[in-house]
Amino acid sequence: MEEKDFVSYEYRTVSAKAKDQTRVMDMYEAFGWEVTGTSPQVAGDVALSLKRDRKQRHKQELNKLERQAEETFETLGSLQRSKTLGASVFAYIFGIFAALVLGGGMCLTMLIENSIPALVCGIALGVAGLVLCGVNYAIYSKIVAKKTRDVLPVIDQTEEKLANILEKGNELLSSEII
Repeated sequence: MEEKDFVSYEYRTVSAKAKDQTRVMDMYEAFGWEVTGTSPQVAGDVALSLKRDRKQRHKQELNKLERQAEETFETLGSLQRSKTLGASVFAYIFGIFAALVLGGGMCLTMLIENSIPALVCGIALGVAGLVLCGVNYAIYSKIVAKKTRDVLPVIDQTEEKLANILEKGNELLSSEII
C-alpha cells in the first residue's frame, strides 16, 4: 500500500477590479498563494480563490511582506484615482455653471416677451453657455495632464517599492534556510 503525503492548505478569497486581476494574481503568487479559481462579481470586480500550504516556510515573514504589498497596491490605486478626481469635481461644477448660464439665456429669451434687448441678451447668454460647455472638456484634459505629470514620479516609486516587496517574497519562497 502506497502512502500519500497529506498537505493541509489555508484558503483565502480576494476581491479585485477586473482590470487589476493579473496584477493581483501575480502579487499573491509571490507569497506562495496558488489561484484555484476566479468568479465575476458585481460592478466589474472579480473574486479570486487562493490556497497555500499551511506549513509554508517563512510564513511570518511572508505574511508581513504580503501586508506591505497590499498596502502598497492600495496606495497605487489611490494615486491612479487622484489623477482624475480633482479634474472631475471641477468639470462637474463648471458644467453645472455652464448649464445654468445656458438656461438663464433661454429664460431671458422666452419669459420677457416683446423686448429686443432681452432677446439679444438671452441669445448672448445662451451662446456663452454653449461655449462654456464646449470648453469644459478642454479644461478637464489640461487639469488631468498636469496632475498626471505631478503624480507620475510618485507612482513610479511606488511601483518600484511593490516590485521589491514581491521579489523579497519570492526569494523567501525559494530559499532553503528556515
